[in-house]
Amino acid sequence: MKAFNLYSSQCILGEGPYWHAEKKSFFWVDIENGMLFQHILHSKKTNTWKFEHRLSVVIEGQGDKLILALDQKIARFDLATAELEWLVEVDKNQAAYRFNDGKCDANGCLWIGTLTLNFIPGSGSLYKIDQNLKAEKQLEQLTISNGMIWTEDNQTMYFIDSPTQEVRAYHFDLEKGILGFDRVAIEIPKALGTPDGMTIDQEDNLWIAHYGGSGVFCWNPRTGKLLDKIELPVPHITSCVFGGENLDYLLITTASENLNETQLTAYPESGDVFIVKTNTRGYLPNKCGF
Repeated sequence: MKAFNLYSSQCILGEGPYWHAEKKSFFWVDIENGMLFQHILHSKKTNTWKFEHRLSVVIEGQGDKLILALDQKIARFDLATAELEWLVEVDKNQAAYRFNDGKCDANGCLWIGTLTLNFIPGSGSLYKIDQNLKAEKQLEQLTISNGMIWTEDNQTMYFIDSPTQEVRAYHFDLEKGILGFDRVAIEIPKALGTPDGMTIDQEDNLWIAHYGGSGVFCWNPRTGKLLDKIELPVPHITSCVFGGENLDYLLITTASENLNETQLTAYPESGDVFIVKTNTRGYLPNKCGF
């Protein structure tokens, strides 16, 4: 599988890729620049919006709106008017916090993690925000709350706290919206980089972006075995998502942060977004219920 440069976004911290089937578009963000990108697949047109906040998550909401995570706040965004409607805020008294990765479960609840800007160990949490905009803390003592995804049967949620070098499996109760620790599904050697964002295919294998690992790695979470790797021409891979009409394209975000001038010269595509035609398929993402 060969990766192609889809768009030269030159993000500091590209993240949050999302496939919007109705708009036939990939969305992603540059967290540090507060940029939202929309790439319309058939026309190859790319639209951008700039916010005065760190922007970490973009998800399809209700009524043709997008749900955005901006610093510590969740907002509803109207693409047509560029109007923001603030919805909920967490950790209000902690100025050095921001949201990181987030996704919605099959009931439309938003699961989203926090971290401190200087990555203080154990200072982050994972929240669930329900359709009534009630935010409840689900996991504590996290450092870099990152990738999360559910199996198709909604029985298991996989979750990454990046510095642990682990993917953890949790029993998931969709009806009650709660989770319970099951096992460490994958242990990732540091030589392969640090696990960041991830997605799942229809064989229930995990596709994980390895920050510092120059690729997206495919892992079997039932055996913990490495199955495949998509090589990329940049070191810092941040996240990935399946999309396209048949959900068989993988969109991959990358970062240019933490690279010196010599490294940026050696890896000039750092921060760009790549696309790969895969031999498997993913699932449509869950929309937010608000």
